[in-house]
Amino acid sequence: MKRALVSVSNKDGLLEFINGLVKNNFEIISTGGTKKYLEENGVKVKNVEEVTDFPEILSGRVKTLHPKIHGGLLALRDDEKHKDEILKNKIEYIDMVVVNLYPFEETPSIENIDIGGPSMLRSGAKNYKYVTTVIDPKDYKIVLEEIEKNGETTLNTREILAGKVFLETAYYDSLIGNYFLNKNENIKSDKLTIGYRKVQDLRYGENPHQKGGFYKNSKCGYSMGNCEQLNGKELSYNNIQDGNVVLEILKEFENSKKIACVGVKHMNPCGVALGENSLDAWKKVYEGDSISIFGGIVGTNGIVDGDLARELVKIFLEIVIGNEFTQEALEILKTKKNLRVLKINMKNEVKNSIKVTSVLDGILTQELDMKNEDRNKYQIVTEKKLDTWDMEELEFVWKVVKHVKSNGIVISKNFQTIGIGAGQMNRVGAMKLALEQGKDKCNGAYIGSDAFFPMGDSIDMASQYEIRGIIQPGGSIKDQESIDICNEKSIPMVFTGIRHFKH
Repeated sequence: MKRALVSVSNKDGLLEFINGLVKNNFEIISTGGTKKYLEENGVKVKNVEEVTDFPEILSGRVKTLHPKIHGGLLALRDDEKHKDEILKNKIEYIDMVVVNLYPFEETPSIENIDIGGPSMLRSGAKNYKYVTTVIDPKDYKIVLEEIEKNGETTLNTREILAGKVFLETAYYDSLIGNYFLNKNENIKSDKLTIGYRKVQDLRYGENPHQKGGFYKNSKCGYSMGNCEQLNGKELSYNNIQDGNVVLEILKEFENSKKIACVGVKHMNPCGVALGENSLDAWKKVYEGDSISIFGGIVGTNGIVDGDLARELVKIFLEIVIGNEFTQEALEILKTKKNLRVLKINMKNEVKNSIKVTSVLDGILTQELDMKNEDRNKYQIVTEKKLDTWDMEELEFVWKVVKHVKSNGIVISKNFQTIGIGAGQMNRVGAMKLALEQGKDKCNGAYIGSDAFFPMGDSIDMASQYEIRGIIQPGGSIKDQESIDICNEKSIPMVFTGIRHFKH
């Protein structure tokens, strides 16, 4: 008779699986809640204490940590020395471990750190040549099918399940490690472990020849991983990238008295505006760049109602993201069967403060660019000063340019972007693109630059229009050249002292 040690927190599909094992001549060993559950459902179960001849102690902290458990799991069945030691110590082999772990991810606490579970799994997985380890209820079917067919699982299946055990326990340990890091900032290590759980496989990555997948952090809060999809096709790799930019920009305006609307294309905003309501804000986004938004993504932190939905379905969009949708709006949006409609609670917090970027055979990490800036600390460096209205508009354009790929220039007027120059190799090129897009609308507008102007040529180009204000970090050795041009043209300029490169 073979023996299976069973201890699970997730009991989905367990009873059918265990009954299948019993039918195939397995003795079931268990303890605690799992034992009680199985016995209540008519399964004969041997208590772990009967195997170890030692009581459960320390409020359940020690029950399976015993040589008769781990000896039975780790013994090499074809090693004569091991056989002798097994007989000498009256240890019986354990052929299967069915364990899933305490739900630390759902309820992080010291008492929810599983010790015995990972220990049994890792012992069994190390000895996969002889022991089957089952950590995922999804694997019950294949294990039972092989046992019913062959009397045991195949070596290949045991190896696959063993690998899965170590991947799962590594993820589990990463949750615990980061739990302690969050509790005590003095914990330091040169090792980085971040746990991500798969949300879905993607049809492909950026291009059809690249495989793709979407994983979310265990601390997922305000993010694409927490969006509720109400309509449309599955999200693609590029959809998720663009949607993330929408969420990041909308977060800038969560305390705004007006409603924000954002349009994004290829990870750059093509339009951002504040309005009295979602429809008003959307109209300003569309007017700011009616060409680029085609095939793009739109998001608002206001209510998506019927009036807005009727406007949105007039053009081709990939995604609409909203804080709240009326029933009328959903009915209208769903007339476009492929249009992805996502709902997200805009009040959720961003829980993961680390941005991870992959490079060849490595990763880069940095804190998210979410610095709370105090505009009272901004420095007006020109002779011409600004009034309150000007500062509010400059603050708006500054929040937008922060999310434009460097080199980035944003031009706005009446809290509406009218020109965006993104991702250029020099700042003059970015300024030229933004001004060409805005054209005559640039008269009376405001300009934001994500980094300083290394020379005065960009300012000189902008001065051909009636610019009401410029905001930039400052910090160039040629800052005075830009200041002089602004003074000559009576253009107020603000230095923030903070740059926002976005590569």
